[in-house]
Amino acid sequence: ATSKKVITREEWEKKLSDVKIRKEDMNKLVMNFLVTEGYVDAAEKFRMESGTEHIDLATITDRMAVKKAVQSGNVEDAIEKVNDLNPEILDTNPQLFFHLQQQRLIELIRNGKVEEALEFAQEELAPRGEENQSFLEELERTVALLAFEDVTNCPVGELLDISQRLKTASEVNAAILTSQSHEKDPKLPSLLKMLIWAQNQLDEKAAFPRISNLSTAALEDPPV
Repeated sequence: ATSKKVITREEWEKKLSDVKIRKEDMNKLVMNFLVTEGYVDAAEKFRMESGTEHIDLATITDRMAVKKAVQSGNVEDAIEKVNDLNPEILDTNPQLFFHLQQQRLIELIRNGKVEEALEFAQEELAPRGEENQSFLEELERTVALLAFEDVTNCPVGELLDISQRLKTASEVNAAILTSQSHEKDPKLPSLLKMLIWAQNQLDEKAAFPRISNLSTAALEDPPV
């Protein structure tokens, strides 16, 4: 087997120093992350300090209010807020609307409102399930929660986890961003994934200073 080429830290840092990145691009990258993730105050302060393009902070605040409502289990309030922002978001996205209604059903079950949950499932979700097989399967999984007094033994008990709320909230957040002509995901995590992928590819051919801790970006000496 051919031995790997060893690149010293000095050589590697020299190569990195030759790479030039415009400050404007870095500012846009940071602002993209703050806006997409909804850090309103930080986005405003960064906009003033960096001089990046004007951002309509009201749209961030409204979007975060929707996200917070879903994360808190107030799905009806979230649906109302989405419609206030743009009724077309739910009108043109039946899957998102179903998942919000499914989350409403989950919250009814969580609160022990069995009769109300059954009525809601029959009147609001069953008709949509008849039109879409995947919706029907998700509805059946959700209604299965009612068959277990102890949800810890329920095979679909994860629907009651906070992670399910977060998943629905993330889906709503992405839809609102898309409707506002924003990217639904921030660029920064994608760039970090590309960094890890590139390092893994290069590792097959060379020993070089890697970045293992992304939060510090510290270079680690290549194994000898």
